[in-house]
Amino acid sequence: MKNKGKFWVLAFYYYTPIFDADEFVIQHLSYCKQIGVRGRIYIAREGINGTISGTPQQINIYMDDLKSDPRFEGVSFKIDEFDHNAFNRIHVRLKNEIVHSGLKNVSPIRRTGKHLHGKEFQEMQQRDDVVVVDVRSNYETRLGKFKNAVSFDIETFREFPEKVKELEQYKDKKIITYCTGGIKCEKASSYLLEQGFKDVYQLYDGIIGYAKETGGKDFDGVLYVFDGRVTVPVNDVNPSVISTCKKCQVPVARSLNCANVDCNEQFTMCELCAIEMEGCCTKECMEAPGKRVYNGTGFYARPVVE
Repeated sequence: MKNKGKFWVLAFYYYTPIFDADEFVIQHLSYCKQIGVRGRIYIAREGINGTISGTPQQINIYMDDLKSDPRFEGVSFKIDEFDHNAFNRIHVRLKNEIVHSGLKNVSPIRRTGKHLHGKEFQEMQQRDDVVVVDVRSNYETRLGKFKNAVSFDIETFREFPEKVKELEQYKDKKIITYCTGGIKCEKASSYLLEQGFKDVYQLYDGIIGYAKETGGKDFDGVLYVFDGRVTVPVNDVNPSVISTCKKCQVPVARSLNCANVDCNEQFTMCELCAIEMEGCCTKECMEAPGKRVYNGTGFYARPVVE
């Protein structure tokens, strides 16, 4: 991913026991407000998961302070640059899981797939005895995915366990899971091991880490991200566009949320069609009472409340 801006976007997660999670949420929100970072941080008894943005100075302070806590000393940070702050406010929330899977008895702290760094993944994915599995949602995979990867038609990660039966035919092969930054793979690979898959790996630091280490070779399309950037380029080596406009079918790597707040569907649409459709996915949504004014991006952040 190319760095072009004066703000940093920081993505991170770490599975570690946080026994005082409810108290830590309150303390961490106050701390984030104090140093001025914005974004979303989820905290559970199983760990922490966040994407935040701020100035390089603010992000460096955050990283140093988090790593100084013995519970998080092994955390890996993924940094990208952007031309403005990617979030409007800061949220620190208590969750049952740091990524919602519904797999309450699956713990990456106990067991998970073997970690592969970018170049290791790049070499291994070419082998005949390897199957690469994308564990992200359908609105993400239609924008971008690795060549020849197995993907699922799921709207949320909670549906992943129901799709594992589609992988039964590959039980005698090596399975490599991947996702945006690595967090879903920790749960997915752990679950696959529990389901009897013997040789399970995962792409460490996900697509983001792979892009920074290898230039993103053989990742087709763009990466969907959960902040104001919406999508970011990944592949500097052999890039391509695999998604098409919902209306006119031209190739386009532009993702929107429907302007109708009651629909909010995520879809791809070129700029001209989006203007014509006023940011909506259908004509019915254009006439809906809950239609927002199209803002030109299709990303609708809540206004800042001081």
